[in-house]
Amino acid sequence: MAEVLNSILIEGFDPEKAEYKPTSEEDNHWLEIQSAYQNNKIINGELVGFESLKINQKKEVCGIVWKGNIKGIIPLMESGIDIEDQQAINKYRALSGKEITFKVLQYDKEANMFVASRKQAREEMADITLRKIDVGYNIHCVIREVYQGHVIGDIGGIDVIIPVFELTYGWIDDLRDHYKTGDHLRVQVTEIDHENREVKVSHKPLLKNPFPDCATRYIKNGEYVGKVSGVQNYGIFVNLEEGVDSLAPHLKFQNVKKGDKVLVRIVNVDTEKEQIRTKIVRVLN
Repeated sequence: MAEVLNSILIEGFDPEKAEYKPTSEEDNHWLEIQSAYQNNKIINGELVGFESLKINQKKEVCGIVWKGNIKGIIPLMESGIDIEDQQAINKYRALSGKEITFKVLQYDKEANMFVASRKQAREEMADITLRKIDVGYNIHCVIREVYQGHVIGDIGGIDVIIPVFELTYGWIDDLRDHYKTGDHLRVQVTEIDHENREVKVSHKPLLKNPFPDCATRYIKNGEYVGKVSGVQNYGIFVNLEEGVDSLAPHLKFQNVKKGDKVLVRIVNVDTEKEQIRTKIVRVLN
């Protein structure tokens, strides 16, 4: 019997205090959605899929998020991705399975759904970031995309492009071997353009520079064991220690590959340019 019998007389009984039935999980989700809408709050959820839906009489790709059994849709135009970009849909798909932030634009309890905007959430987050940071500040960065020579990270509603030379003192052949989407980095703010809402950051100031100390460990004409860290048309990079990679010319009669252990002879150490030139004298593999 689910109903409560209310006709019994109880001394000290207060009907207002009797509303103690547990709130359902779905009610809690609706409270979160309604509160986010009324207070213009940012909430989050996992982007679990995409559907082509009619928005303002026009079909549009929409991202799907769920709050319990309540369906949320985020149209491409509200995704925070430039819709003029030819890769916009692919970039939106790249967010699949990731936790994203958004604001609720409208909701319909009868239809059990809501419409949201990641774009508006990120704009507010960017405003907060720009108010709080300054050049020289150390902040967190979450990597969103990884390419061979650079990564794209998020510092709070603002995307930053970090080239390989701002990530390490040594040579990295392919950043995809070292970083993945979702990795966290500490970076330092190096430049802020408030007008264009652009920020430049670098990971290198938070790393120990191996120069000039390493110059004392590698003497001209000395021979040292290293590992091939990259092969380019103009030469071979050989890692001597963390953050220290020398550049050697190609061998005339033998090819080497990344990962090979070699013995190199020091040709020159330039502490100002932070460069070491070497010659491979023996392949040890």
